[in-house]
Amino acid sequence: MRIGDMKSSFNEFWQEFRRVKSGMIGLVFLGLFLMVLFFEPLLLPFEGANQRWKDITYWEDNPASAAPQWTNLFSSKKSAVSIALESAKKEEKNAGPIRIIEETFVYDFQYDVAPSDIIFRASGKANPTAIISIERPDGRKIDLLRKPLEVTEGNDLRIAIDKTSLNEAYNFLKGLDAATGLSKQTMKTTDIIFSKVEDSVPFKPEALKGEYRIMVSLILQKETDLIDSTEMKIAGRVHGILGTDNSKRDIWSGVIAGVKWAMLIGLLTALISVSIGVIYGVMSAYLGGWKDSLMQRIFEIFISVPMLPVLIVMSAVFKPNIWMIIAIMCIFYWVGPVKTVRSMGLQIKEETYIEASRALGASNTRIIFKHMVPLLIPYAFASMALNVPGAIVVEATLSLLGLGDPNIVTWGQILQDAHNGGAMLSGMWWWVVPPGLAIAFMGMTFAFVGFAMDKILNPKLKTR
Repeated sequence: MRIGDMKSSFNEFWQEFRRVKSGMIGLVFLGLFLMVLFFEPLLLPFEGANQRWKDITYWEDNPASAAPQWTNLFSSKKSAVSIALESAKKEEKNAGPIRIIEETFVYDFQYDVAPSDIIFRASGKANPTAIISIERPDGRKIDLLRKPLEVTEGNDLRIAIDKTSLNEAYNFLKGLDAATGLSKQTMKTTDIIFSKVEDSVPFKPEALKGEYRIMVSLILQKETDLIDSTEMKIAGRVHGILGTDNSKRDIWSGVIAGVKWAMLIGLLTALISVSIGVIYGVMSAYLGGWKDSLMQRIFEIFISVPMLPVLIVMSAVFKPNIWMIIAIMCIFYWVGPVKTVRSMGLQIKEETYIEASRALGASNTRIIFKHMVPLLIPYAFASMALNVPGAIVVEATLSLLGLGDPNIVTWGQILQDAHNGGAMLSGMWWWVVPPGLAIAFMGMTFAFVGFAMDKILNPKLKTR
């Protein structure tokens, strides 16, 4: 086929495709998914999400089970958001061999619900004595920490105030005679720090808004002690675009990272299986006789075997990985287009140019691949698009059963973690709805495109 003819055929196809509204909607969604795929590094707030999704230490500075940040727009009580504080003042003092690094961080707290934690990190190689205190808007000061610590090369010093300073916060209340009738075990450090307190009045959490000054002093007693960098983070009660799960992982990062795997699984499975099915169907039609009968019996054996139970057994017996899952799906998915392709092939086989090619001595392989298969390429593309959603759903089902590839991030795995973590029982809808919608929209995208192509390329559907 000449390039001019190909261009003319494509223009004709495009003009018809544009009239199918569902196809255009699917094309728009496909464009959005491709943009997400291309700009993934820019869209991921956590660069290591793909490689370190299972590494709990990578996410430990996030709040656990935090709702999306935008939920504040619909709440009468505004919750503190996660934020990294910049150093307002930093200086180093020397007293003989002893060096003191003093750093001040300013946090403007204007919320109704206190953050879940205050986290300080330092990197380097030293054995400092750390002193951390916080000055509240009401002028009161709470000494949160004073103890010797160790910073080793490659392992940051991490101090989580909520866990390490509960005694100090409770003693602050006792000093004001405000801890009457309160149990330390039922209290949260940050609720005390960011709440109003009055002398001799029993403590009740009520937000104290204003500017908080967090002061950190690191006392270094050796000349070889070295502190490279420090940072202070506020872990909010709401976090990011889609919140976090109970392991503090960012849901938005998981959903974005899962796009490429959904595309890979769907497209690769559809491409391989449909290609095999089209070639098999054409060969069966062209060869005819006992060969056709044998090939159809093989087809019937494969189509009668239930795929999902086989996938479940194979994934349970062998170590599951994405390539094995794709291979098994291809083994069963190739039967999909065979019957239709065979019926088309039987019609093409009777065309005069096929008879002419045979008379000129063309081999069976040449006739099949040069004269018959190219005519079925449009149908193959439509069939591929329609096969993609099924492959994505099958992988999600396996992951939901805990039989997916543990080395990648997929939407099915996020749903499985949500199921195991009791997300819906805990009201954590943001852990279930986004990956579920992602699977639905990805499936809908290719279903719309595939149906539009099928409607154009299959004359029987044009009247529907």
